[in-house]
Amino acid sequence: MTSLARIRPSIARRIPAFARTITMSADTTQLHDTITDKSQPFTVKLHEDSFRTHKCDLPSLEVQVQKDQLLKMYKDMQTMRRMEMAADTLYKAKLIRGFCHLAIGQASVSVGLESGIKPEDRVITAYRCHPFAVMRGGTVKGVLAELLGRQDGMSHGKGGSMHIFTPSFFGGNGIVGAQVPIGAGLAFAQKYLGHKTATFAMYGDGASNQGQVFEAFNMAKLWDLPCVFVCENNKYGMGTSAERSSSNTEYFTRGDKIPGIQVNGMDIIASKHAVEFARNWVVEGNGPLLMEFVTYRYGGHSMSDPGTTYRTREEVQRMRSTQDPIRGLQRYIEDWGLATEQELKQLDKKAKAEVDEAVEEAKQSPEPLPKDLWTDIYYKNTEPPSMRGREREEVHYY
Repeated sequence: MTSLARIRPSIARRIPAFARTITMSADTTQLHDTITDKSQPFTVKLHEDSFRTHKCDLPSLEVQVQKDQLLKMYKDMQTMRRMEMAADTLYKAKLIRGFCHLAIGQASVSVGLESGIKPEDRVITAYRCHPFAVMRGGTVKGVLAELLGRQDGMSHGKGGSMHIFTPSFFGGNGIVGAQVPIGAGLAFAQKYLGHKTATFAMYGDGASNQGQVFEAFNMAKLWDLPCVFVCENNKYGMGTSAERSSSNTEYFTRGDKIPGIQVNGMDIIASKHAVEFARNWVVEGNGPLLMEFVTYRYGGHSMSDPGTTYRTREEVQRMRSTQDPIRGLQRYIEDWGLATEQELKQLDKKAKAEVDEAVEEAKQSPEPLPKDLWTDIYYKNTEPPSMRGREREEVHYY
């Protein structure tokens, strides 16, 4: 084991349009020379401001990390960033139509979540879902092809951004907040079946005031369901800052009797560690937990939102230059002597090449055929023998 490094997030007391944001910086100079075997786990110590809790103890601030794990998280975040940037380009080229909500800036939430949970756990979220779909067993090609409306899409081009699923990822849901009670239902099924697994029901600060969210909280606590309710607080809803829509912007405290934890969602190490803490909490039978990631989106709410009418360009640029989770992890890796700048650039190139290849393959995929309108309506092997079509006489058989 090595001596401890301190990862120092600080609290910015007053940034325009912010009531509260968590920032981060690193002081890791003492750790570089103490890592004797970079292939073995070593311990770092998170600053106490990495977390705040409500009605529960803080997670341990000492975290074990490992070179291969950190490099994988770096590559995954770069790949997710590249994928979302590709979607942005495809939308602006009018190859993606309709709605498109991107998570550029929030990469440490999806990657941190996946790094801290098990394959058998369940995740459900809203429409800013592309990285979760990939991390939960999908592919970059599958997501991009779905956005393009092509047969190789994860829902065969018929679902779009709001309807992407894998066996452990339940969407991609378009109705604001509606995924939260569904997540509570997934957790109920896990408990009913006796599975030692967790459900992570994710929603944004804009959805936090929906009545069904609080109803789901109540039921989950009443039945002590193994559900982690996760608020991705990226500071803004659809054109509205959190402070203008919520009287209480400390979302981790809004579960009444449900304990909560607030996490620096721009720090991948803190994010992963908090997810592990939350998973253990609910799997060990303590009932539900609220978790708030304080994060930030660089773009608008959707592609139709320029994202600069309710915040300044200077604010966005400041966040990009000082808070970016990918650059933060890069700094840790380099300071700890785990990889050089050139080695990380090679990972960047691999991520770009992977996404570029996926874009071209997605473009080559054909569009769904008219007959495909009558397939994938029911879960596989549960289909009825026939379905009535647009008119009474129109019948379609499987």
